[in-house]
Amino acid sequence: MDNLKISFSILNCDFFNLSKSLNQAQQAGVDMLHLDVMDGHFVPNLSIGPYVIRSLKEKCSLFFDVHLMVDNPDCLLDSFIESGADLITVHAEVCPHLQHTLARINKAGIKAGVALNPSTPIYCLEHVMDQLDLILVMTVNPGFGGQQFIPAMEDKIAKVSGLVENYQLQQDKKKRIEIQVDGGIGLDTASRAVYAGATVLVMGTSLCNAPDMAVYLKQLRENIKSG
Repeated sequence: MDNLKISFSILNCDFFNLSKSLNQAQQAGVDMLHLDVMDGHFVPNLSIGPYVIRSLKEKCSLFFDVHLMVDNPDCLLDSFIESGADLITVHAEVCPHLQHTLARINKAGIKAGVALNPSTPIYCLEHVMDQLDLILVMTVNPGFGGQQFIPAMEDKIAKVSGLVENYQLQQDKKKRIEIQVDGGIGLDTASRAVYAGATVLVMGTSLCNAPDMAVYLKQLRENIKSG
């Protein structure tokens, strides 16, 4: 629990007052900035691109956690690598040559992640574990903020956690593969995700709507510790 990280999603922020939200999030002690990139094809929504990320990078010192929810991430990798991403996560569902895609991210010196939609089986990870820094388990169907956590994903998080533990034991790997969860994370669901094995919580709507982000995160951590 002491190593738990919070990745703040700006998807549902008021973009007119985005700098205010970013400052509040940093002061509250979040660890990462989660940047959802949507193309209107892989998910039914559009969001930000590399130019926005580059602009934010100039003003924000947080770790940039870039989540590509796009149909053809290979065509866009270079622009997001150059934008200042510290971690790029691609979806297994749209990467027919997943090993090659991850190799490009690794070669650029950027951390690499793979995201799994709720119905995507975890076996697609088995042969790329050595290239991963993070596995993202979607706990809602991607595309929109403010959705409800899918309870069945607790079992999936636990299975991914087991896969990671077995891999690291067998390979004697000291590098930690993070398990991130995204969707419907708040005071009532965070502990369920963490006890299933999550090490990084993506928080957007619940944190944006909190009257005081620092107080909210303190309460969330206390809830997790108390079980």
